[in-house]
Amino acid sequence: MSVSQEPFIDKLRLVLRSPLGFAGNFAMHSNASGHSRQQQTNDVFSEKWKKYDQSPDTERLYAFQRAWYLKLYGFESEGALRDHLARCRVVFDAGCGLGYKAAWFAELAPHALVVGMDFSEAARHAARNYANLPNLFFIQGDIAASGFQDGAVDFASCDQVIMHTESPEETFAELARITSRVGGEIACYFYARKALPRELLDDYFRGQCGKLDRQALWAMAEQLTELGKRLSELNVEFETPDIPGLGIKGGRYDIQRFIYWNFLKCFWNDELGRETSVITNFDWYSPTNARRFSEQEVRAIVHGNGLTERFFHAEEACYSGRFVHRATSVMA
Repeated sequence: MSVSQEPFIDKLRLVLRSPLGFAGNFAMHSNASGHSRQQQTNDVFSEKWKKYDQSPDTERLYAFQRAWYLKLYGFESEGALRDHLARCRVVFDAGCGLGYKAAWFAELAPHALVVGMDFSEAARHAARNYANLPNLFFIQGDIAASGFQDGAVDFASCDQVIMHTESPEETFAELARITSRVGGEIACYFYARKALPRELLDDYFRGQCGKLDRQALWAMAEQLTELGKRLSELNVEFETPDIPGLGIKGGRYDIQRFIYWNFLKCFWNDELGRETSVITNFDWYSPTNARRFSEQEVRAIVHGNGLTERFFHAEEACYSGRFVHRATSVMA
């Protein structure tokens, strides 16, 4: 342990319900789920993040994701996020993956204890990659049973994660439990429901993907990426009418985006690169746990845990927002 880590280790002992044995900046809380669907999802993400940790495209993705994060959660700039984190003593990145957002938080708020947790092996990779940040620690464990004391966290970020947990409702309740009732916030992202044909195909596709081995899943992700690329290269736009019975919104579409939003996820983004596009397609169909929500369902989960919206964002891909306990909202 470095000398500069010591005050943060002391703070860790105070905010966790039970002591964990940290080796440097990493501790194991749990790495196995009693739910077969969750374990399959964990295994998929362990493989995904291991592969992506070695990719030359990571920095492009990280820059894109940081900019999108600011939009998703209502921060006008990185400076606005820094100002927000300046008021936080404990920051929790719930479902941290390779830890790049946790590291971002730790750099923006060097005074704060930042903890990243992931159920997959990604937490171990993250700890290795960001061992230089004395205020940043990683735990491999279940974010739905985080081990934090009640109200210990000032800012809990659960970005693009909660739908991959066994019970998103229980996971959100855990985030609400550990977030301070005095000024604490939860930033959370939920997949949005898509058009009916896409929803039906997604559900069927995932069921079939669970029967495939990893090699076949990666091959399919490559094929979907190539399909998305070829559709994009057609550079064809057209007008479609509203089809309410199928949930298809009328308007002008690029043909790749029309198929993408309404029928089949075949992601392609030339700026992010081929490998990121392949991993994005693998990420969508490979995990067994991948719930989608209506806006009403998202708000019901938030309100059912005694929270309200400080900021709310909706787009075709998702619903996201920053949520606070109602007592905090009244005081604000």
